[in-house]
Formats: sequence, structure tokens, C-alpha cells
Amino acid sequence: MTTEEQLLERYGPLLSLAELSELLKRSPDGLRISLQSQSEFAVKWNAAKRKVGRRVYFRATDVAGLIDEA
Repeated sequence: MTTEEQLLERYGPLLSLAELSELLKRSPDGLRISLQSQSEFAVKWNAAKRKVGRRVYFRATDVAGLIDEA
């Protein structure tokens, strides 16, 4: 089973910030601060970010690609 299939099965097509922080084993506030910086990490992960209204989600397919790339 690929990383993408595992993420889609567990979280569905979109991951919330809380779900992503749990997956990356980081606190939600720490992840939010990291994503606001201009680091290489932030640039890559912000590309996977989608806003739905005021909420922020991350596409599971993009997250899987970033995890596999690491």
C-alpha cells in the first residue's frame, strides 16, 4: 500500500492542520509558525495548502508526495 493510499484511507482527500501536525509529530502551533517562515520546508508544504472558506487544509496526494520525497 502506498503512502498516498494510506493517507486517503485514514484522513480522506484533505487533512486539517491538526491532522497534519499529528502525522508529522509536531504541535499545531509549531507547525503553523513553521509554515509562516520563508524556509524551504514552508515553501514546499504551503504548495499543498488549500483554503476552504477560513479553514486551511492540505491535499493528501501532495502530502504523500512530500513525505515520499523526504
